[in-house]
Amino acid sequence: MDRIYRVGIEEVPKRLTLNEQEHLRLTFIVMPGVSAEIPFEINIGKAGVNLEIYGLYLSPHSEQVKFDFTVRHLVGGSHSSQVFRGIVGGSARAEFDGLVYVAKDAQKTEAFQENHSILLSDGAVAESRPQLEIYADDVKCSHGATTGYLNHDELFYLRSRGIPEAEARKMQMISFISPVISHLPEEMKEQILSRL
Repeated sequence: MDRIYRVGIEEVPKRLTLNEQEHLRLTFIVMPGVSAEIPFEINIGKAGVNLEIYGLYLSPHSEQVKFDFTVRHLVGGSHSSQVFRGIVGGSARAEFDGLVYVAKDAQKTEAFQENHSILLSDGAVAESRPQLEIYADDVKCSHGATTGYLNHDELFYLRSRGIPEAEARKMQMISFISPVISHLPEEMKEQILSRL
């Protein structure tokens, strides 16, 4: 099942519990001009659950965006992945707090979490705090985060092929957010790309 939440347009739930063997893909989108605090907690209480969470935030001005996500694996044999990508410019601030909790008896859990941000200005701030709290010993879990600027070598390469700078930067941004937008319906994908 797919659920897409456009923050600031749709109401975002604060908590979900998965007690059925199901595949759930959640996508959270924060468009330019939206400031929001998004707390979200999901409990996995059944083996065989496959959870995918995607997040995208485009904050080019003075937006304040904060994600506070907790995924709890209470039983073993389930899978979760979180992929968050953001582009932050102007004086905007983006924060990601993520916790993956694996209970003592939740053996054979697979849980992955990543948050990556691109800064477009010196005044932009992106903070990331991914965390793992694991009490089982037979698991596959990882987390990671990066924050940086658009790659100057890539930009030089594109410019040397005759691509104007603004278009080259847009191509870099599209490539950066593609792991999230590739899961969206075409119409929504076009809306996002038109705002870059």
